[in-house]
Amino acid sequence: MLRRKFTEYLKQWKAIKKNECLLVRGARQIGKTFIIEDFAKNNYESFVEINFEQNPNLRVAFDGELTVSEMIKRITVYMPSARFIPQKTLVFFDEIQSCPQARASLKFWALDNSFDVIASGSLLGVNYRAVSSFPVGYERQVDMYSLDFEEYLWAVGLSQDFIDSLKKHFVDKVKIDESTHKRMMQYLREYMVIGGMPAVVNQFLATSNYGIVHQEQEKIVQAYLNDIAKYADSADRTKARNCFLSIPRQLAKDNTKFQYSVVEKNGTARKFGNALDWLRDAGIVNYCYNLSTLRFPLPAYVREDQFRIYMGDIGLLVSMYGFEMKAALLDDVLSGPAKGGVYENLMADILHKKKYPLYFFKKDDSTVEIEFVLTSGAHPLPIEVKAKSGRTQSLNTVLSWEGIEAGYKFGNCNVGVDGNKTTMPLYLAIFL
Repeated sequence: MLRRKFTEYLKQWKAIKKNECLLVRGARQIGKTFIIEDFAKNNYESFVEINFEQNPNLRVAFDGELTVSEMIKRITVYMPSARFIPQKTLVFFDEIQSCPQARASLKFWALDNSFDVIASGSLLGVNYRAVSSFPVGYERQVDMYSLDFEEYLWAVGLSQDFIDSLKKHFVDKVKIDESTHKRMMQYLREYMVIGGMPAVVNQFLATSNYGIVHQEQEKIVQAYLNDIAKYADSADRTKARNCFLSIPRQLAKDNTKFQYSVVEKNGTARKFGNALDWLRDAGIVNYCYNLSTLRFPLPAYVREDQFRIYMGDIGLLVSMYGFEMKAALLDDVLSGPAKGGVYENLMADILHKKKYPLYFFKKDDSTVEIEFVLTSGAHPLPIEVKAKSGRTQSLNTVLSWEGIEAGYKFGNCNVGVDGNKTTMPLYLAIFL
């Protein structure tokens, strides 16, 4: 079974929660249902699970009065074997976006406080208009993602002691021996082509067959397209589909900023903006916004009309380029603008799963471009990403600006320090 960091989060929630339900958001097939079921098995005497897509007839249990006693009565009409043992039961509402009244009921489960309640959904961000009353103050919302690179390293058998030793190199800024560096870059390229979708990772662990891995990824991409066809507003379905399918082309340009004209000739934000937001709200893609200036605080300088779009899972992006892309990345022979876009998406994958907002910096009248910008204290922290070891002209430039105290270059290079610039191998980005 795959080891997931989210298990520890669930344990912490159980220990501290009071009059509060947990709402787990995330894209389809990232492992939400499995991890919650496993958590229930190991921590509760009784488990009541309702999947509103598999059992749509159970939606009627949430019509009418929403007191806990009445809901239990109606649920047990359809689930006579369900056992609601006070203080010893986890109630799990899966795909809750398909039953808006169940979402509204979370307030009353929380106030009753006799049972622990977790809800999850893949399309919560796109179905919010159907909920009659949000349980404000009675639900804790948390995002879950596919496996991050550290979880992938656990899956392929690397020990925590070894990973901790890598972190020491990051913290102390000490060079890594060459054999370990080469080994870790190979693991990183492997992660790029496999990604973190649990079904895909499990297939790879079971078969070591990249062909089977690719087939599994194609199934997930098709499932996303099916969701667009089923759940997007009729006016946005074709637009959302076309925006989604344009992402590999967007990231294969010299300028990876999202351009509506790539989706459709003469395309505009007015036509495609809502469709693109649907993909973000479904957890499929992530926005990375341009900054008008490199100053703290970053959100004050966001240019909302200029952004890049990255896939939420790096392996799915690579699969959308076709099977041959896997060999090109694994053998490290890929070249051209597409290579830069894929490595950008890798860094976006790492940063987003660490819950960093995604920002970049590029001025229209300048060649200066910084792929990602974080903060360190009250100062912007520029991060340049290189597929190889390459020069860092833009980073060198901004490191001379007022208010910029330090910066990072991540690439296929070892640890090094040059003034206020630190060079790091890409795989150490998990310790940022």
